[in-house]
Amino acid sequence: MEPDYWQQRWAEGRIGWHQPKVNALLRQYWPALAVPAGGHVFVPLCGKSADMAWLAGQGHNVFGVELSADACAAFFAENGLLPEVAAHGSFQRFNSEHVAVLAGNVFDLGAHDLAHCAACYDRAALIALPASMRQRYADDVLGKLPSGCHMLLLTLEYPQGEKDGPPFSVDAREVARLFAPHWQIALLERRDILAHESGFQAEGVTQLHTAAYRLVKATAY
Repeated sequence: MEPDYWQQRWAEGRIGWHQPKVNALLRQYWPALAVPAGGHVFVPLCGKSADMAWLAGQGHNVFGVELSADACAAFFAENGLLPEVAAHGSFQRFNSEHVAVLAGNVFDLGAHDLAHCAACYDRAALIALPASMRQRYADDVLGKLPSGCHMLLLTLEYPQGEKDGPPFSVDAREVARLFAPHWQIALLERRDILAHESGFQAEGVTQLHTAAYRLVKATAY
């Protein structure tokens, strides 16, 4: 799962993970995090997600990170925004009034980049990573978020042997293994969505659930 893989997917328009509409679980459960207006929200592997515009509309300052600069530019263009673009260390920074997106490798973020974040929204990052990379992501990226940070984490669960990821299956046991004891973890909902996912059905997947978790960063790593 090298950076070139994702760059090629964006270049070829093979972005089946992209959701053109705001995620329903985000709308439903974001208020449970009680993130203050003006708070900074980290969105890792954000793509050109409509969720970022929705979060900005809730009064938050959104801070996304995305490997593909094309995806970053597309987000601003599709939302009628003209960003300022400048170098930011090893990243390229796209910046508008309430949304800033860094184009580059999320693993290159420093603690100073995330120190201001009050919350994190992960819909497409954890499940995009193979098992061999998830602990590194939990420790070296999300581990840099400050104590007290709230996170809304959305996952998928299915028999991994029935389909090659991404997206990958991440069940409740793995969430606990990745994030405890540094995060407090609460399952908000787990629902069966197979009937609504024809692509998974076509690949022979027999069970498919999505789950929403609220996490609170309890301790520094």
